[in-house]
Amino acid sequence: MANAPQIRIPATYMRGGTSKGVFFRLTDLPEAAQVQGAARDTLLLRVIGSPDPYEKQIDGMGGATSSTSKSVIVSRSSRPDHDVDYLFGQVSIDKPFVDWSGNCGNLSAAVGPFAITNGLVDPERVPQDGVAVVRIWQANIGKTIIAHVPVSNGAVQETGDFELDGVTFPAAEVPLEFLDPAADEEGAGGSMFPTGNLVDDLQVPGIGTLKATMINAGIPTIFVNAADIGYTGTELQGDINADPQALARLEAIRAYGALHMGLIGSIDEAAARQHTPKVAFVAAPADYVASSGKPVAAQDIELLVRAVSMGKLHHAMMGTAAVAIGTAAAIPGTLVNLAAGGQARSAVSFGHPSGTLRVGAQAVQEGGDWKVTKALMSRSARVLMEGWVRVPQPGV
Repeated sequence: MANAPQIRIPATYMRGGTSKGVFFRLTDLPEAAQVQGAARDTLLLRVIGSPDPYEKQIDGMGGATSSTSKSVIVSRSSRPDHDVDYLFGQVSIDKPFVDWSGNCGNLSAAVGPFAITNGLVDPERVPQDGVAVVRIWQANIGKTIIAHVPVSNGAVQETGDFELDGVTFPAAEVPLEFLDPAADEEGAGGSMFPTGNLVDDLQVPGIGTLKATMINAGIPTIFVNAADIGYTGTELQGDINADPQALARLEAIRAYGALHMGLIGSIDEAAARQHTPKVAFVAAPADYVASSGKPVAAQDIELLVRAVSMGKLHHAMMGTAAVAIGTAAAIPGTLVNLAAGGQARSAVSFGHPSGTLRVGAQAVQEGGDWKVTKALMSRSARVLMEGWVRVPQPGV
């Protein structure tokens, strides 16, 4: 009996910011995978090469890190004043599930270019030369992202001289605006600060009580002071990821923070919600050498931040976590703001394992509550490969 041939699906492999993933047009997916559910998740797991007990994703498109185990689905938007809908799936490396609970801020930079190239944006909105403003509905969290995509000779301009720490080569700059980034569709308590406090006492069994800022902006994030958990804020990936006990402590902080934020109903649910919330630790500026060998001077940054994604210290900084950092830095009294010196600010430069990043946020206080109208940062994006991705037929 002959084995069934593989199916092939039009796809584009793209880098966005410091991440990369497989991009699909919704209508190109097999019919069963065009709607949310098991068929879609099963397909994306197979595309990326998960679950893989070897944690290498050799038999798929994934790169065996949280930054490279990602999928994106884009379609024309039916919402007023939006061009496209963007859905992000964080694919677990070693477990059989896709986490749809949050956005990827890095890959957000690639959505506009992908949409233009694939005919999902009205041609009248794309200039022959200049900047195309692509209005993106982020379907995971129900928020608007505005991408400013450079265009040359009627096509997306991908090359340029914009440098982004964590990405080896320069490319064209894609400025992003994250509008009203607080409070996702799940609500996370319905507020930027789900607990109602800028700083909480977070009790974590086996670790103790930690000061924590728990914020929902860009992505739900738990910030703690580096010194409170035995770190300086200058750590690189090897300092954390090679230490199973360190990773277990950080996961415990994340899990109990998620419970405190109301994102899960019991601590056991944290294991099935790997993508959100994020956990990060902050410290005042200090000199260090980034993973590339580039020296980072304390005088060039305003604080240090290290963040964990999918159970590992991130090699740079997640884009959505950068939104949370910029938002928290703009609000006096948060741990992020205090680490940055404590004064009011509309932008902050911080050090991460690969170098530095600057992010802005417009925060205002209304009736005693803080609101952020937008967060801003720049990324770059480019197509790495395009054509078809091939996978065995379902059940094979």
